[in-house]
Amino acid sequence: MRRFIYYVLWALPIAYMIAIWIMSSLPSNAIVELPDSKTDAFIKESLHLVEFAILYILFVIPLTIGGKLTLKSSLVFALISAAYGVTDEIHQSFVPYRSATLIDVVKDWIGVAAAWGHVRYHYFYKQQSILNRLSGQKKSTVSEKAGS
Repeated sequence: MRRFIYYVLWALPIAYMIAIWIMSSLPSNAIVELPDSKTDAFIKESLHLVEFAILYILFVIPLTIGGKLTLKSSLVFALISAAYGVTDEIHQSFVPYRSATLIDVVKDWIGVAAAWGHVRYHYFYKQQSILNRLSGQKKSTVSEKAGS
């Protein structure tokens, strides 16, 4: 059963990437449009800060549970999440009624960087964190968790 859960957790970031791709293929108001256009635009632009941070966290969870989260793997998946943000913007440039901007890429990267920094601090440097409880670890040093 534990192995099944592990595979499901690895499927989540892939499913999320597919959902991002599908939603990026639609006009921005296809799913939700708030009555106040300024609020609608603000919320949708703000989502760039969390959209790819969530993707990064979805990669981190199975790594943590499988005991494979290292400084290196954390950085690799942060870079994959940020690169997918770039891919999403390029994809949007070909979709009618959508646009791709450099500022959106920067917002995607800021969100991923914030999540990466949070994981780096709480998993590798702070001894009592939810990530350490997920992995079943008690106390360990940064060098033990860092791996190669």
